[in-house]
Amino acid sequence: MGEDVTRIDIGICTFRRPELEETLRSLFALDMPANVAISLIVADNDASPSARGLVDGLREISPFPIRYVHCPKSNISIARNACLSECSADYLAFIDDDETAGPEWLVALIDKARKTGADAVLGPVRAVYDEKSAAWMRHGDFHSTMPVWVNGTIKTGYTCNVLLDMRSPHVEARRFALSLGQSGGEDTHFFTQLTESGGRIEFAPDALLLEPVPAKRASFGWLAKRRFRSGQTHGRIVAARKPGMARIKATVMASLKLGYCAALTGALAAFPVKRNRYALRAALHAGSVMGTLGMREIRQYGVAEAA
Repeated sequence: MGEDVTRIDIGICTFRRPELEETLRSLFALDMPANVAISLIVADNDASPSARGLVDGLREISPFPIRYVHCPKSNISIARNACLSECSADYLAFIDDDETAGPEWLVALIDKARKTGADAVLGPVRAVYDEKSAAWMRHGDFHSTMPVWVNGTIKTGYTCNVLLDMRSPHVEARRFALSLGQSGGEDTHFFTQLTESGGRIEFAPDALLLEPVPAKRASFGWLAKRRFRSGQTHGRIVAARKPGMARIKATVMASLKLGYCAALTGALAAFPVKRNRYALRAALHAGSVMGTLGMREIRQYGVAEAA
């Protein structure tokens, strides 16, 4: 392989998801960026190698090499770290096992990485609702994923749509926290450490992925649980950085934000989208309070809902 060829691995962590086949087939149809060689890594987080047969069956129609890695412990960080360890390329992209990519997805990510020299590039994930989903949920688009900018910069990220520069000193030796591998939040922790060490995250708006919202996720309860867990992770990170009085101040601030959002939830009772948006913010801040106080994160991975 010539020195001018850029190598990209695409990591897909999976746990008992039949949607994995549609994800892989969408990757088979990717447009090839100029001077790029692609290979796929499937990291199976199930106790038994349940995805091996599907992967083996698709190899003969795949335009790219596929490596299957069995990570037989239900901890998503182990699967993510397996992708990092298996990667021998210049870049590693992550896509979830229930998402689909358009042909231009990888082109948009690598173009942004080449133009900016960023250590990581995020893309958007657009939720796809069915007609049975609540109107407030569809109109408010509560499941889509976008970066959060703080003073014009992205401070943290996610693994459902990202390209990592594996040659970066801020990426090459970094791993996902095993302690967060069953609660979630391991991606927030990973990317927060990346930026705090001096790494830079950019955004490629055209690198779009689609994610159907199944019935088990199309509820306020599921959204509230997810926001609460995100708040716990944020609170835990804050607590680790701010001991003593600074930690107490962070807890008080999160409590005040919780009260403010709870009050607005009541005041906006007649407006479902705004009401639920503030209610979910209240759940986030409640989790942040618990995180600063050292409460252990709720478990999300390692069960049927995992990955």
